[in-house]
Amino acid sequence: MKFSDIADLVALSAVWGASFLFMRIAAPEFGPLVLVEVRVFIAALFLLPIFLTRADVSLLTDNWKKLSILSLLNSAAPFYLLTFATLSITGGFAGILNATAPIWAAMIAWVWLADRLNLSRIVGLLVGFIGVVLLVWDKVSLSFDGTTVAVLAGIVAAVFYGYGGNYAKKYLSGLNPLAIATGSMIAAAIILFPIAVYLWPSEMPSLRSWIAVIIMGVASTGIAYILYFRLIRNVGPAKAITVTYLIPAFAMFWGAVFIDEKVTTSMIVGCAIIFLGTALATGMLSFGRVR
Repeated sequence: MKFSDIADLVALSAVWGASFLFMRIAAPEFGPLVLVEVRVFIAALFLLPIFLTRADVSLLTDNWKKLSILSLLNSAAPFYLLTFATLSITGGFAGILNATAPIWAAMIAWVWLADRLNLSRIVGLLVGFIGVVLLVWDKVSLSFDGTTVAVLAGIVAAVFYGYGGNYAKKYLSGLNPLAIATGSMIAAAIILFPIAVYLWPSEMPSLRSWIAVIIMGVASTGIAYILYFRLIRNVGPAKAITVTYLIPAFAMFWGAVFIDEKVTTSMIVGCAIIFLGTALATGMLSFGRVR
């Protein structure tokens, strides 16, 4: 990757990692779905004026169906699932679960887009799966308590991200990244609006929560999605989604600094194994011949 792509990757990791901190702060007062609606609505308000000064609105109207599908796969669904998860697990732990997205992306690309897997990528998928098992082993149970459901929600969110990245590559690869980011945020805001109105909290959230969701909407969503779809265009979905390598580190760092979240040894070990599996599964590390 070029230096500019690496810079985008690091910046994206930092702002997306911070989103887990903001979820932990604001979700208890807003509720997961309402928080997601406010987040994407603010992101849409931030992105739309920028888009209108740089591109033609026909890019949105001509692609509204594809952008709506992408908004569900890559925004509304995973945002809700991760926000829900942070009600029961730390932001750092949720960030690690999110880091499995490249593994799911590689599997989906293999099945759906006929992306060839060599030996190292197959091993990477297995290693990544082992890392997830070790990470969640003592967190899940057959009783499906709050923690178990939260962990499953975090994993399903990562699957959505993996599918969303491949969907964008297959159907929207030639579209302006700013149009993709703006269109998907507008579509997500429209889709979630009726439910959010119904679920709006009876007590107005605190100023602290509002500040958190505004920053999350502008930086961790609006700016982040411009960077993300630009990376997909420049380096492809498999490499773009490796942003999740760094997100857990930032998520754990922001959480530990600002809200005293604990970083355990099992989180670090599980995270390291998942990173290794992801690096192999996405081709960042490799060995053997192409099968």
